[in-house]
Amino acid sequence: MRQRIAILGAGSWGTALAVHCARVGHDVGLWGRDQLLIDDMSERRENARYLPGVTLPGSISLSASLARTLDGAAIAVAAIPSHGMRTVMRAAAPSLGSIRAVVSAAKGLESDTLARMSAVIAEAAAGPPVVVLSGPSFAVEVANGLPTAVVVASMDHAAATLVQEAFRGPTFRLYASDDVPGVEYGGALKNVIAIAAGVVEGLKLGHNAMAALITRGLVEMSRLSCAEGGRRDTLAGLSGLGDLVLTCTGDLSRNRHVGMELGRGRSLDDILSGMRMVAEGVRTTRAALALGERHGVELPIAAQMAAVLEGRTSPAEAVETLMGRRQRQEHER
Repeated sequence: MRQRIAILGAGSWGTALAVHCARVGHDVGLWGRDQLLIDDMSERRENARYLPGVTLPGSISLSASLARTLDGAAIAVAAIPSHGMRTVMRAAAPSLGSIRAVVSAAKGLESDTLARMSAVIAEAAAGPPVVVLSGPSFAVEVANGLPTAVVVASMDHAAATLVQEAFRGPTFRLYASDDVPGVEYGGALKNVIAIAAGVVEGLKLGHNAMAALITRGLVEMSRLSCAEGGRRDTLAGLSGLGDLVLTCTGDLSRNRHVGMELGRGRSLDDILSGMRMVAEGVRTTRAALALGERHGVELPIAAQMAAVLEGRTSPAEAVETLMGRRQRQEHER
C-alpha cells in the first residue's frame, strides 16, 4: 500500500532509505538541516556530498522544513547521528500528529545520558511507538538495490509489522524482533570493535588476529547487551554478528577506516577532520565503558580502543596489552 514516509536526515543512510522507499512505491519526504545541501540535491537529483552517483527518484521531495516533510506522513524515519537525535526529534515533535511509527535508523548511544536512541526518541517525540531498524547495511548498497537483510525491533508488534511491510522489497528483507535493547546494543557496540578491526588491518597483523578480534568482540558486545536486558541470541543474529562482520571487514566502513588510519600512525583529530560522515564508534567507545562500569562488565577491547582514541597508548601497545592479558577459560561467566 502506497504511503507517505518522512526521512529525517539527508546523510548517506537517510538518502539511501529515501531512495529505497521510493523504489518500492511510496511517496517520500527527505529532510536535511542544511538548506544549501537540499537546494543542491533538488537541482542535481543526487546527493553529491554523501551518496554520489545515486539518482533520486521523482517521488522524493526535499525540504529543510520538518513540518513540511512530516505533513501527512504515516512513518517517520530518524536517520540522524546520535549526538543530534534529541534536538531534531524535539523540533519534530509538534509535527508528528499523523505518524503511526517512528523508525530509529541510528546506531549509537547518547554520550551524556548513555541512552539508546529509541529511548531518546521516545522522550523527545513523546507519542508514536518507536521501531529500531538495524543490521548489516551499507547505504550505497541499499541505494543501488543490492540484496540486504535487516532487523526491525519494537515492543509494539503492530508498529514493527507496519514498518516491516512498508519497507519490504525484492532486495530488502526485514526480520522482526521484540528485543529492542539487544538490537540497539548490537548496532552501537559493533562500531567500537570495528575501530579495533581497522587497527588490526592498519598494523597488518593478519587474518588470525582479525578472526580472534571479531570473535572476542562479539563476546564483549554480548556481555554488555545482556547486562542491559538484551538476549544473547539476538547478538548472534543480523543486528549483532551480521553487522559486526560487515563493519569489521567492509571497505565502506567509516569506523574501520578510523582504526586503519590510527594503525598507520595518524592522529584521531587529523583523521576526523578529513571525514564528512560521522564514525559513531568514536563516541560510543567511552559510553560503552561507562555502561560497563555501571554493571561491572569487563570490556578489554573497548578499554584499549578508548586509550588509543584518547592518545594514552599507541595501537601497537594496545594489541600487546590485549595479547598479554591473563589466560582463562573461553566461556568464563
